[in-house]
Amino acid sequence: MSVATNDLFSLGMDERDRLNKELGGGIPPGSIVLVEGDYGAGKSAMSQRFSYGLCETGHRVTMLSTELTVGSFLDQMHSLDYGMVEHMLDENILFLHADIGDSNNFSSESSDDDRKDLLRRLMEANVMWDADVILIDTFDAILRNDPKFEALVRKNEERQAALEIISFFREIIAQGKVIVLTVDPSTLDEDAIGPFRSIADVFLELEMIEVGNDVRRQISVKRFAGMGEQVGDTIGFSVRSGTGIVIESRSVA
Repeated sequence: MSVATNDLFSLGMDERDRLNKELGGGIPPGSIVLVEGDYGAGKSAMSQRFSYGLCETGHRVTMLSTELTVGSFLDQMHSLDYGMVEHMLDENILFLHADIGDSNNFSSESSDDDRKDLLRRLMEANVMWDADVILIDTFDAILRNDPKFEALVRKNEERQAALEIISFFREIIAQGKVIVLTVDPSTLDEDAIGPFRSIADVFLELEMIEVGNDVRRQISVKRFAGMGEQVGDTIGFSVRSGTGIVIESRSVA
């Protein structure tokens, strides 16, 4: 595993944006990071920024996307000027696409029932957990499309289902790894998302604020255990084509 400066996994890119500095110098190893936000709030762009910055600072990353294929991921990264092709060729990043339609590609040989059992297959896909940092974008889509989780939800046993997954995540982060989950909270019941909020070491909420005719985005830092330097309560940002994440100096009221 990579050795992080000051025991933090630096998000790098200090010369391009101030995100790493605003977040105290990086993510503590052995952390679960929850990034919440409604549709359009910037969850995918933030996870892409995380993945690129982590690769740039020498960490091995797994990115699992429920929306992007490898081609569209590389196109998206290129549009943000996050050149990921070389990192992919050097195996600094493993990109996986979770097709949550009729099948998914965690493995090539499985029955139809297996294809639908997303969470079990996710946990058994050993190669994806080898990296220093594992990002899952978007985690709520996997929860909502897993039949066993859905069945427990129908029985009002969301917390039990969540705790089983959390137990697995704890085994992973006990090895000093970091798991980053992006979630759209509007798609899950409070009882389903509550346990993940409770156990997250780092909890970031992405919000869109209307200011006149302008829509501004901000990161609201709800929790940041094991932070390096001081982390602000709110961090204004924008997502710009050809530039990527830009930290805004103006206050977002």
